[in-house]
Amino acid sequence: MINRNNILETIKMIDEQKFDIRTITLGVSLLDCADTSGEKSRMKIYDKVLRYAEKLVPTVETVEKEFGIPIINKRISVTPIALVAGSSNDKDYVEYAKILDIIAKEVGVDFIGGFSALVHKGNSKGDDILIDSIPASLYETNKVCSSVNLASTRAGINMNAVKRVGEIVKETAYLTRHEDSVGCAKFVAFSNAVEDNPFMAGAFHGIGEREVSISVGVSGPGVVKNALEKVKGESFDVVSETIKKTAFKITRAGELMAKEVSKRMDIPFGIMDLSLAPTPAIGDSVAEILEEIGVESCGTHGTTVALAMLNDAVKKGGIMASSHVGGLSGAFIPVSEDQGMIDSVNRGSLSIDKLEAMTCVCSVGLDMIAIPGDTPATTISAIIADECAIGMINNKSTAVRVIPVYGKKVGEIAEFGGLLGHAPVIQLNSYSSKKLINRGGRIPAPVHSFKN
Repeated sequence: MINRNNILETIKMIDEQKFDIRTITLGVSLLDCADTSGEKSRMKIYDKVLRYAEKLVPTVETVEKEFGIPIINKRISVTPIALVAGSSNDKDYVEYAKILDIIAKEVGVDFIGGFSALVHKGNSKGDDILIDSIPASLYETNKVCSSVNLASTRAGINMNAVKRVGEIVKETAYLTRHEDSVGCAKFVAFSNAVEDNPFMAGAFHGIGEREVSISVGVSGPGVVKNALEKVKGESFDVVSETIKKTAFKITRAGELMAKEVSKRMDIPFGIMDLSLAPTPAIGDSVAEILEEIGVESCGTHGTTVALAMLNDAVKKGGIMASSHVGGLSGAFIPVSEDQGMIDSVNRGSLSIDKLEAMTCVCSVGLDMIAIPGDTPATTISAIIADECAIGMINNKSTAVRVIPVYGKKVGEIAEFGGLLGHAPVIQLNSYSSKKLINRGGRIPAPVHSFKN
C-alpha cells in the first residue's frame, strides 16, 4: 500500500533537496563496426548507434514527466574507438570523433563517451593514433568525451603513455584556450577503468559488455545532507545508518526510473552506479556533507575519515536497493562541480595534496581541478602517475581530470559553464618531476596482483 508520508518525502527530496537522476546512459557495442575502410567503419557506427539511440531522449523525457523525478543528462557510451578504428588505414581518428558528435547532436544527448584507448600494459597502433588525435578531436567537437586507461593492478603503469597523456592535456588546453581550456574537461586519465561507468567524461562500453544496455547514475548529496542535519551530535553509528537508509531510498528511485526506460526501449538494464554526484547548485555538495559530519571546512584534518565513512555507507545502503551495482559507485569530489569544494579552496582549507589523499578512499580521483596554464606537461604527467599508483596499489579505480587554464594563474577563476561549473585555479608544487617522467618504461604490477 502506498504510504502518504513516503510520497511527501519524495516530493521534498526533489523540490528542496536537489534530488535528481544524474544520467541515463545508453551503452552500445561497436565491435562489429570495424572495417579496413575508415569511411565504411564510420557509416556502420552511425547507422548502428542511431538505430538504438533515436528513441532514447523522447523515452527518458516521457518517463521523467510521468514519475516527476528530474533526469538531468541523457548520454551514450560506445566501445573504445581505438579498438574499432585500429582496423582501418586512417592516419588519425578525428573523423571518428566527428561522427560521434553528429550522432549525439542528431539524437539530442548531452554527451557521447568512448573516444578512448586502453593502454595499461602497452600501446597498439590504433591506441597511438587515437591518443594523438585527442586534442584536435576535443577541439573540433562539442559533445564527445575521451579517456585513456593508463594503469591497472594486474598490469602496472604504462609510464610511456603517462608521459604522452600529460602532453596531450597541454595540447588540448592550448587549442581550447579561448574557452578557459574547457576541452580538458572532456578528457580523463584512468587507472583500473571500469567497463560500465555511466558518468562522463570517462564512460565507455567495455568489450565484456552485452550488445546494448541502459545504465543509470544518481545524484543526491542534498538529500544526504538534509538527513544528517536531523542527527546532529549523534555517534558515527547513527550517522552511518542514516546515510545507508538515505542511499537506499535514492537508489530505489534511480533503478525504478532506469528499468522503466529499459522496458520501454526494449534494451536490457545494465547497472546502477551508486555515486553521489554533486552540482554547482547551492545545497548539492559532497563537501557540505563532510562539513555536516563534523569538519569545519572541507580539507581540514578529519576530512579523509569522514569521506571514507560516507563512501562506505552509500555503497552499503545502495547495494541492497539495486539488482546490479557497477560503475564507479561512491562519492565524487569534483572541485568545479561542487560549490562546497570551491568555497573550501577559496578558504584555503582544501589543497591539491589533500584532494589526492581523499582519492584514496573516494570512488574516483582528482576531478575537474583548474591548475595554472603554465604548468609543465611533465608535472601533469606526474599528477596522473601518482593517481595511477593509488589505483594500482589499492585495487580501485582512480582518475585525473585537470584543466591547465591558459592565461590564468593561482586564485583566478575559470568558467566552464553548465554542470561543469567554475573553479579557482589551484596551487601546485613548484618543484620539477621532469626526470621522473622522462625515464619512461613500465612500472611493474604490485606483488599482490599475482593471484592466480
